[in-house]
Amino acid sequence: MKITFMGAGSTIFARNVLGDCMCSDVLRDCEMALYDVDGTRLGESETILAAINRARGGRTRITAHLGIGERKNALRGANFVVNAVQIGGYEPCTVTDFDIPKKYGLRQTIADTLGIGGIMRALRTIPVLEDFTRDMAEVCPDAWFLNYTNLMAILSGYLQRYSGIKTIGLCHSVQVCVKDLLTDLGMEASVPGHREVVAGINHMAWLLEVRDAAGRDLYPEIRDRARRRNSAGQHKDMVRYDYIDKFGYYCTESSEHNAECNPYYIKSRKPELIDRFNIPLDEYPRRCVEQLANWKKESAALLSGRTLDHERSHEYASHIMEAMTTGDPYKIGGNVLNTGGLIANLPGEACVEVPCLVDNAGIFPCRVGRLPAQLAALNMTGINPQLLTIEAAYTHKREHIYHAAMLDPHTAAELSLDEIVAMVDELIDAHGEWLPKFI
Repeated sequence: MKITFMGAGSTIFARNVLGDCMCSDVLRDCEMALYDVDGTRLGESETILAAINRARGGRTRITAHLGIGERKNALRGANFVVNAVQIGGYEPCTVTDFDIPKKYGLRQTIADTLGIGGIMRALRTIPVLEDFTRDMAEVCPDAWFLNYTNLMAILSGYLQRYSGIKTIGLCHSVQVCVKDLLTDLGMEASVPGHREVVAGINHMAWLLEVRDAAGRDLYPEIRDRARRRNSAGQHKDMVRYDYIDKFGYYCTESSEHNAECNPYYIKSRKPELIDRFNIPLDEYPRRCVEQLANWKKESAALLSGRTLDHERSHEYASHIMEAMTTGDPYKIGGNVLNTGGLIANLPGEACVEVPCLVDNAGIFPCRVGRLPAQLAALNMTGINPQLLTIEAAYTHKREHIYHAAMLDPHTAAELSLDEIVAMVDELIDAHGEWLPKFI
């Protein structure tokens, strides 16, 4: 078996996913091919993974592949391709994604789900993924492409519609949302053996049903505790708890993400909402700076160790590979096209996040039925700009970038149509060769 990791310079994430594989009796005798365009970070990842491999018995063969000229060799013969690239990095592209909108009075928190920053991030990433999948069609046509890169719904949806390769979008939100919610509300005793149904779109999927091991519906108590928690004062998850109060259901992704996925919380004319709901503006750039600084400290310790043990994480990737290898079924929350109406009141071309069963025959999404009307409506405010960003990437028409930004709920709530057009034009110019040409 061969596992190729694209964007292996994302050292911590590569360590989690590939370290998980080394912890698996089914997967650890494989070849792991690491690919990146940053030689320093690629070398660091190779060193750290080699240390984990030694701690785990040294049964994995690890190879490193630097630069575009080595990309096909990295992919050749792969059974699974894990994608975790970030195109444009913190500098220059993330800085551009935040600084130019700020000039227009448009503030963001994360900009990797929606928002104008997210739209630009998707548009500079899709051409790179197209290159990956063209190479895959030539050198590993039967491989599964496990996409972890955001913007999840746009990138996975684009590849599922246009690439011809087998792909699934994977996020960290679904598998931890119930544990995090119940723990935060002091309901930890209900976590073991709980049952849940989660569906929607990435970063805005909904906890539709949650019951404890005895089958008791936990939502009445959750709603009461969440309301009292928000009334008591500031905490890190006030937006999502406000969702529970106003819309009736909990959302999978964090409050800092969801604060910018709607028109309700970040308003230049109501700055008091920022404090009231504890919203961290410019959070993603701040995280980038902190992560870069922390990595300089952490890497020295990690790189100095001859062996480095690893405890298996909650990431889906290794479990998917195991299930496809052994045939033992495994359930995930996956991002797939809404083919056949998996969620009946969302469009078929949308990329939705639904329960999926995995075995050696493939990945099989489960039909959820209709979402509560208000939840489907909220999801549509995300799906509209997602679909138009995909249209812009496919047609290379600048007008569809305008349309995507115009339909983004937070952008539309803050700026006029003329301001949106001017901002998009300035962003395209600033990105330069990081973007393809749009007509």
